[in-house]
Amino acid sequence: MIITSVQNQKIKMRAKLHLHKERLRQQCFAVEGRHMVEEADQAGCLQELYIAEGIPNDFSIEPVFCSPAVMKKLSHRQSAADMIGICRFPVLHPKNEKTVVFLQDVQDPGNVGTLIRSAYSFGIDALYLSAGCADPYNPKTLQASQGAIFHLPCIVCDLPAVMAQKQHSGMTLYATALHHRSQALQAIKPKHPCGIVLGNEGQGLPDELIEQCDATVKIEMTAFESLNVAVAGSLMMYEFQYKK
Repeated sequence: MIITSVQNQKIKMRAKLHLHKERLRQQCFAVEGRHMVEEADQAGCLQELYIAEGIPNDFSIEPVFCSPAVMKKLSHRQSAADMIGICRFPVLHPKNEKTVVFLQDVQDPGNVGTLIRSAYSFGIDALYLSAGCADPYNPKTLQASQGAIFHLPCIVCDLPAVMAQKQHSGMTLYATALHHRSQALQAIKPKHPCGIVLGNEGQGLPDELIEQCDATVKIEMTAFESLNVAVAGSLMMYEFQYKK
């Protein structure tokens, strides 16, 4: 099958998946590029595959070949990808949570995607996001995650309530903040199971969440006072995982 018209009803519908409300309405999301399509296919989430004319197919499902104009219509990028996959949302449930990450209103999709990628890379068991975070299935978040979204439970939730529930079950929570009571990261000996709590890019963590946590941690620096949240979170995850 080859689609050449950008007015094709299916194409027009799938082209709207860059919108959060459409992802919820259609109950699917789009990924772009071979690597992301491969990750979706391996995870069993690939539902439809759109490929530019002339690109070979070696995936598990029959593709729909498309003209360059149609691929551009489907793509959110400046230069269209040569393959786009339509995916069902992964159904992943946390198990034996030893180290998890909580994100409070991290709003930049690139930061959220990078944190998802780092969390999966460093063996984090789950990532919990407040409703004010960037959508894990935003195209920019997906691209920054590099496919980790298909392997790591990412759960949008009432963050303070879930944090309290985890504490009640014996989890120690560590807030990241430049606080007068903060302990240096190098001095921390994390008690597992544990949760790393990261805040908004500009405002950091609200005082009530810092107070809710069991300890506060800061990353020692010699120049700037703060780091990008994705960099800070990645450093925290690495240290906490290898200080078990």
